[in-house]
Amino acid sequence: MRAITIRGLAAGVRRDTHGIAATEFGLIAPVFLLLMLGALDLAHTLYMQGVLQGVVQKASRDSSLESGTDATKQATIDQHIIDQVHHLALNATVDIDRRNFSTYTKAAEATPEPYNDNNHNGVCDDNEPFQDNNANGRRDADGGSAGQGATQDAVVLTVNVNYPRFFPLDKMIGLPGTVHLAAKTVLTNQPYGQKAGEPVPVVGNCP
Repeated sequence: MRAITIRGLAAGVRRDTHGIAATEFGLIAPVFLLLMLGALDLAHTLYMQGVLQGVVQKASRDSSLESGTDATKQATIDQHIIDQVHHLALNATVDIDRRNFSTYTKAAEATPEPYNDNNHNGVCDDNEPFQDNNANGRRDADGGSAGQGATQDAVVLTVNVNYPRFFPLDKMIGLPGTVHLAAKTVLTNQPYGQKAGEPVPVVGNCP
């Protein structure tokens, strides 16, 4: 009976390669899978952002026509945006907002209408007076008014999209479970009529 030495046993272990491939696969596969899912998630997000920006730009151009002021036409344009988003993310929620300004400069600056913060709480409330520069009867934090506006008004069209992440990366690496995308464009309505003069600022009171 041959004696088994420690040196011989160690040599035998070194020669025994059974199970190495399975072990290596078990170590590498989770990392590879995570990288692959991350790449697919990023690619889909970038593609969705590109599609969203393109459809928003088209919607803005269509809305700037005289027919774009019609509520039914706007509803059709908005539905087209929603349909395009749902082609890529069926469970997405789509929020569409239009804000109009008398000039492009005012749209870019988005200056809040000033008010007297008498109670020093940082909110226009408690019947505090404010300067209603666009004379729409309410204080606007961006100085604009809701809707498509009138001829030659500058319109900011903003679309926010939220949808559940396709892959469970929130559980794997702590990413948010919901993807948020936004697209914005500014376009001036076509001169399909006589532009009204600048509104005369009036004093209003916050609720």
